[in-house]
Amino acid sequence: MPASTAEWEAIWAVNGLPEAMWLDGAWSPAADGSVRTLVTPRDGSDLATVPAGGVADVERAVAGARRAFDSGVWSRLPPRERGDVLLRWADLLERHRDELALLIALEMGKPVVTARTVEVRTSIGLVRWYGELADKLMDESPRGRPDSLAIVSREPLGVVGAITPWNFPLTLACFKVPAALVAGNSVVLKPASQTPLSMLRVAELGSRAGLPDGVLQVITGSGPVIGEALARHPGVDTLTFTGSPAVGGRLLRSAGESNLKPVALELGGKSPNIIFDDVEDLDAAMDSAAWAIAFNSGQMCTAGSRLLVHASLHDEVVAGVTERLATLRAGDPLDPATDFGPLATRGHREDVAAEIRAGRRSGARLVLGGEEIPDGPGFHLSPAVFTEVSPGDRLAQHEIFGPVLSVLRFRDEDEAVKIANDSDFGLGASVWTGGLRRAHRVSRRIVAGTVWVNCYEEGDASVPFGGRKLSGHGADKSVHGLDKFTALKTTWMAL
Repeated sequence: MPASTAEWEAIWAVNGLPEAMWLDGAWSPAADGSVRTLVTPRDGSDLATVPAGGVADVERAVAGARRAFDSGVWSRLPPRERGDVLLRWADLLERHRDELALLIALEMGKPVVTARTVEVRTSIGLVRWYGELADKLMDESPRGRPDSLAIVSREPLGVVGAITPWNFPLTLACFKVPAALVAGNSVVLKPASQTPLSMLRVAELGSRAGLPDGVLQVITGSGPVIGEALARHPGVDTLTFTGSPAVGGRLLRSAGESNLKPVALELGGKSPNIIFDDVEDLDAAMDSAAWAIAFNSGQMCTAGSRLLVHASLHDEVVAGVTERLATLRAGDPLDPATDFGPLATRGHREDVAAEIRAGRRSGARLVLGGEEIPDGPGFHLSPAVFTEVSPGDRLAQHEIFGPVLSVLRFRDEDEAVKIANDSDFGLGASVWTGGLRRAHRVSRRIVAGTVWVNCYEEGDASVPFGGRKLSGHGADKSVHGLDKFTALKTTWMAL
């Protein structure tokens, strides 16, 4: 791994990308020749130029994906052979690990060491896991009647539209794309308009690994234009989206007004991180609370943005968490010593700063940070911690999607659960307790797709990830991640 900023910069100088999207196994401009310039949050400078795709490009991408699917070149390939392609793909991604980490750091500001050791590693693991799963999926034959045979099989849906966000440009695409592909589908991927570079490279490497032309299309351009076109396109059989509830709702409506395609949604969160008075390792809980709001500069759907603390521990926890956050080193995402990067765009930094100002006006007490960091370029904003926050306050209800922590106190278990569930979201939650019975009781009562006990953000490719309420529906990862990309078919045979 490169050991200095200069070494990382040298990789970018050698490995620039074409100013193109990836369609039908080749680099392609937009149909009308339009382009847009990407800006790096590292210093606000121009990073690259990519096509500004439009409806005509969606038509081409979907048509190519449909041709590939109908031809059977991928969809009717034996599952083991599809798996072999994914395994070769994972090997190629491993060999390009430094380059992919660099692209992520430049396009969204994630510290490059974190990009390499967390995001790229996780993404490679997902591609490899689904490659290994390929020949281990079985059909069912329920023993219902003695004079007939029933076979329940899973079939690929056809053309999958996938729309992914900018905060984890590689990992969240790999939550979806390998699962859809291993099931036999073709995929039209629309990465976030700010962060298409890493997935463009990944798609090219997929072609080198053996993905047939048209099986994976990556189209760049405006979210409202491309996303709306995918949602309304009658040739798209299903849509999977990670992003905001507002956009998810619009995609649902558009899909409903077209071919009623199913839409799987992973949306926002306002995850509670609950520390009870019987916690066994308070230092670990405070370490985790600081990490849960600072990782990825708080730009994470499962960020632990609500810290619920038993009243007897409140002051100690606030002091401990703020002390930990104050020691983070903000800086250039290409500096290996940086552990807290900039926010992804200048506009997003302004939005988060506005929420902090509104929080101060609301009467909550700002006990740490929230200022733009003046030293050096980049869209930096220091972590902010608020106390004296009430459960109904905007600070406790609205997903800010930045390094803003709201601390709420509770007095007993029932109050903690009530506050935790007092949210429109239900993505993740954490419970810190030394009591086994309490761990079971509280985790069962919390309405969330994932509950961590005495840990935070544990995950594995074999375990599903999804949400409840406004956090969406449907699961990514694991065998369950195939559900949204396949259709059940029952075949009866008379004996």
